[in-house]
Amino acid sequence: MYWKKKTHEQIKQHIFSALEANLDYRGDRPILGIPGTYLDTTEFYPDAPFLKDAPYMSAMVRNPNHIGVHTLSETSVLPVFAGTQDVEKDLIRLCAEEIFQAAPNTVDGYVATGGTEANLEAMWVYRNYFMREKGAKLEEIGLVYSSDSHYSMPKGANILQLQNIIVPVTEDTREVTEEALEKAIAAAQEQGVHYFIVIANLSTTMFGSVDDIDRYGDFFSSRELPFMLHVDAAYGGFIYPFTHAESRFTFQNKYMNSITADGHKMLQTPYGTGLFLIRKGFFDYVKTDEAQYIPGKDYTISGSRSGANAISMWMILQIHGSEGWRYKMEMLCDRTERICNKLKDAGIPFFRNPYLNIIAIRAAYVPAALAEKYQLVADSYEHQPKWYKIVVMPHVRPGVLDQFVLELLSPKQQPVA
Repeated sequence: MYWKKKTHEQIKQHIFSALEANLDYRGDRPILGIPGTYLDTTEFYPDAPFLKDAPYMSAMVRNPNHIGVHTLSETSVLPVFAGTQDVEKDLIRLCAEEIFQAAPNTVDGYVATGGTEANLEAMWVYRNYFMREKGAKLEEIGLVYSSDSHYSMPKGANILQLQNIIVPVTEDTREVTEEALEKAIAAAQEQGVHYFIVIANLSTTMFGSVDDIDRYGDFFSSRELPFMLHVDAAYGGFIYPFTHAESRFTFQNKYMNSITADGHKMLQTPYGTGLFLIRKGFFDYVKTDEAQYIPGKDYTISGSRSGANAISMWMILQIHGSEGWRYKMEMLCDRTERICNKLKDAGIPFFRNPYLNIIAIRAAYVPAALAEKYQLVADSYEHQPKWYKIVVMPHVRPGVLDQFVLELLSPKQQPVA
């Protein structure tokens, strides 16, 4: 995993060159068939002085449409935006090959509107795969996920009419055991489910818990049950590979067929940057042949989408480089570990994966007023919370963390009823 960091000037030059390679609606070429996609000039005037030093904002104003999947062929979808679409292609290559260790030219992908869409895209692909390749009936396809998984799983199952197979986790370790998996799958089989779309978490939103991808893969393989495995790394995708050198969440692992990784979490890109990566050949199952007026067709749920979002992800990864980003993520984990050690010394129960920056503390040990003061997130706002979480992000200063622990322990809080 290595890519060299770029300077601000190099990034600026690269993005402005890409924008110049796009069609300029304000130029001399006669353009009648394609809608003018730049932002309304009444409010977003294109010659604002600051834009010459702001490649991302310039991309926002120029508003390139990145509809489609640009890694599928050399023919660009809407070739009038080929310049910035090439930036997205390079982003997909970097993430697939450098971060998730895919062999060259073996993975396709696109920047979705977020992790929810990217997860739904995977479910859509695999549902159609089972129906087309295996002759599966809709009611025979189940979506397998843990009870800690993101709510995009039941949402996707509802939209795509998949059967929900929710596997409970252990209370303290947030783990899916083989016994729990065995019981859930046996019950689903009794209900006529024979094909399985499996979601492995990297990591869960509330706890930062990480599923055992090999346990899932070995379980279904050993029983010769048809399955496809997708990794929801919307949260952990841009931290875990940098803090865990032996991560099994890579394309070197035969079980991982696709993965979601949000830019607008750890990368701190604008909202609307959910990365979706999948092994080559699988996008064919969701090709929209009806989109015949689009060169190259469309394969995505979102359809038209902003090229500026892909540009923002590319810029942030390039300004840090792989070593700079690794250092930043390790620093967050170091600060997280420091707080965990204080909680451990005080005997306050918590859950934390050692490679992530989320701490879930037993709610019984956190007064509600303290949770409100520090904006801790509860696992439920409809029932009595069992857990509160802290996310150690760059804006969280060490002094604030220390002050929280000081208030939590002084006087030492007793478990609340």
